[in-house]
Amino acid sequence: MSGHSKWSTIKRQKAVTDSRRSAAFTKLARLISVAARAGGGDPNMNFQLRLAIDKARAANVPNDNIERAIQAGTGEGKEGQTKEVAYEGFGPGGVAVIVNAVTDNPNRTAAEIRTTFTKHHGTMGGQNSVAWMFELRGVISIPSEALRATDRQAVELAAIDAGASDVREEGDGVLVECPPDRLTGLRAALDRLTGTKLAADVELVAQNTVSIDEPTAQQLHELCDTLTDLPDVISLATNEA
Repeated sequence: MSGHSKWSTIKRQKAVTDSRRSAAFTKLARLISVAARAGGGDPNMNFQLRLAIDKARAANVPNDNIERAIQAGTGEGKEGQTKEVAYEGFGPGGVAVIVNAVTDNPNRTAAEIRTTFTKHHGTMGGQNSVAWMFELRGVISIPSEALRATDRQAVELAAIDAGASDVREEGDGVLVECPPDRLTGLRAALDRLTGTKLAADVELVAQNTVSIDEPTAQQLHELCDTLTDLPDVISLATNEA
């Protein structure tokens, strides 16, 4: 059966508690620049840019930083050219890992990621060594606070009516998945219903997950922590159950 990576939950929790704000701001600015370069600088016309800006605002990135990042992406700024690159590998226990990075030097970033895999009982893989195990899905996280304002069952039914492909519990909240092209409309419907601006993103989700024991899981999470601390790494996904 398909399943959402446990790392996605850990990633969201880590993003809230991470004190290295400057590094986080830099990563988010790069993500905005790449999205603006790919689809233009108008977030109303560029879905990926709108998502990147939402992430930045949720992390309290100043508006001036966001505007400079958009300008850099559309060629108005002075920052160097960066691009989004995915690196693949296997972590402890044979868990598949995809690392998404935004970099101006893919060779340097690949070397850093390869070294990190090796140091943490993993192996760097080639192109499509694990990518075939994942698919892109729109993901909306509904926290327990938003669910208190309305009936949980009503939220689930509304999500399905608006195009959700999967609705399930995650901790005290609910996780909703959908095809990426349905994410905008689905989030708008759920925002109205819950009275909350919900966190949404397009993520790689494992089509099948694997279970590992606790010591191996600890090694995997140390690998994921170290990877996400690398300056160029924006996000990652695993197929850990």
